[in-house]
Amino acid sequence: MLGSYRAELLKLRKRSAVWVLFGAGLVLSLIFGYLLPYLGYVTGDDNPQTTGVPRDAVLAGMLPARVIDNTIGGYPIFAGALALVLGAIVIGGEYTWGTLKTILTQRPGRATILGAQFLGLATMIALWVLGIFIACSLCSIGIAAAENGATDWPSALDLVQGLAGGWLVLMTWCLAGAALAVAFRNVALPIGLGVVWILGIETLLAGVVNSLLPDLKFLSNALPGANAGSLVFAVTGMATGDAPPGVRDAVGGGRALLTLVGYCLVFAALAAWTTRRRDVT
Repeated sequence: MLGSYRAELLKLRKRSAVWVLFGAGLVLSLIFGYLLPYLGYVTGDDNPQTTGVPRDAVLAGMLPARVIDNTIGGYPIFAGALALVLGAIVIGGEYTWGTLKTILTQRPGRATILGAQFLGLATMIALWVLGIFIACSLCSIGIAAAENGATDWPSALDLVQGLAGGWLVLMTWCLAGAALAVAFRNVALPIGLGVVWILGIETLLAGVVNSLLPDLKFLSNALPGANAGSLVFAVTGMATGDAPPGVRDAVGGGRALLTLVGYCLVFAALAAWTTRRRDVT
């Protein structure tokens, strides 16, 4: 397992798509967390997006005290879609390239290979979260210095909880992409289905349930997107009015945590069972 894990890390480190996806997530976080709010802050009353919002409140949202909000606020939808694509291309690429058959002729078995791939993905997701946090922290420090803002930081416990919660959200979507890639044995279809689900179907379903079918709200609250948004809402403590798309108080933080862990286990188990029981060609 250790040798296979090191091999997976080497492949991930040298694969350009991994870093392109990370760069996309980083850019989105900086644009929506800092660039657009800062433009709204400096333009003041001339910007209709900040009409009625005190300039001090706009500035406070970009300072170090809110760094966790800006780091993981986009994880349930935008960064989650990128994580799903990562899982799909890493696992599905072995099928489309035909390399999985070659790997399995060597010493490691199917379960070992898949476990090493999951560990490699978990490590890469952790690097994504850490990298986005560092970039957001630098932006917060720069804005605080330029505007004479407060430099109060969240407590160490809040930082750990926020980053761990963000990692779990991205890992859930990443394993969903991996499970779809194993099921369909390619890359394109899992990416298409997964991204459409995250960006469209689940949001539409939640809206229909809340407005027309309130008796089925329990079903909407059991979906991974609702629990991902609820976990981010719980660990950040942001106000409902300030929450970005996908972040909402649908269920409690404890329930969201257990549900996402359950989804991770189910996705991993389905991928492992399918890999062991079915021909890889």
